[in-house]
Amino acid sequence: MRIEAAGAILAADQVIPANARGVVLFAHGSGSSRRSPRNIQVAEVLQAAGFGTVLADLLTADEEVRDARTAELRFDIAMLAGRLVALVDWVRRQHPLPLGLFGASTGAAAALIAAARRPADVGAVVSRGGRPDLAGAALAEVKAPTLLIVGGADETTLNLNRQAMATMHGAELHIVPEATHLFPEPGALEAVADQAAAWFDTHL
Repeated sequence: MRIEAAGAILAADQVIPANARGVVLFAHGSGSSRRSPRNIQVAEVLQAAGFGTVLADLLTADEEVRDARTAELRFDIAMLAGRLVALVDWVRRQHPLPLGLFGASTGAAAALIAAARRPADVGAVVSRGGRPDLAGAALAEVKAPTLLIVGGADETTLNLNRQAMATMHGAELHIVPEATHLFPEPGALEAVADQAAAWFDTHL
């Protein structure tokens, strides 16, 4: 489908199971899209657990053209967060169900900013290999229970997540042993999906 969000028309894939008990909106990281096989795998686990999923591109097709401007847009956290907030508003209008956010890489920062701006709408946040530090001052304003999932071998991201937690309320850190940034190791992404499903099951 196509969704109008903050002046842009964004492509999205939506799956809402019968009798869904919540919806999870995905925010992809830099260089990724709604076609990310990792996020699709997580989304399928959430669907099996009874959650609807919305995987939306935060950049338009024109913006995805690989040039210098695209690189800048992928790290324009304020713009990405603004579009994600608009998507939150759209999902809430479409589905009067508890809403969670799942953010990966830089998308995690956008998700946390959106959660801070929409505290009454976002019930929980999960970050996969995220950069919550890029959310800046918004971290202290996030009210939603937040789970930070990081690979044990992804030392740089792990340190950044630990630093971000120092300014957050209600955040927990889950480390997937020996996993690297994209969780390609056998069983690593499955562990991410299971942890995310359990977190949303508890908090949504």
